[in-house]
Amino acid sequence: MLISEIAVQQSIPKKFLEQILLDLKRSGIVMSRRGKQGGYLLLKPADAISFGEVLRLVDGPIAPLPCLSQTAYRKCDDCDGEHLCEIRHVFARVADATRDVLFNTTIADAIEGAGEGTHKPAQVRELLTA
Repeated sequence: MLISEIAVQQSIPKKFLEQILLDLKRSGIVMSRRGKQGGYLLLKPADAISFGEVLRLVDGPIAPLPCLSQTAYRKCDDCDGEHLCEIRHVFARVADATRDVLFNTTIADAIEGAGEGTHKPAQVRELLTA
């Protein structure tokens, strides 16, 4: 399936989809192949690709506050001390729970969990069976 077909089918701007696929390619999650049987193929098994890995690649840090980021830590501008910040304490629990779900849920889990009557995007099925 061509990128333009996927973009139309999934209502995603083509340029946005191309950028995501380029990011995934640069990180070694997918590879591209030219020609009649061309397209994008997974380089890692679907059960080794977590939603957290993909989300972090596409969107950057996952943490709700910069002082909770594992990849782009930054002290908050108006911080008087992280250990005293109740907002940080609450959002730390949110961030931990979010990371737990995102990094322990794989692409394979999502496909397996999609039962009868649930839409499975064609491009994901094609990537998994390639």
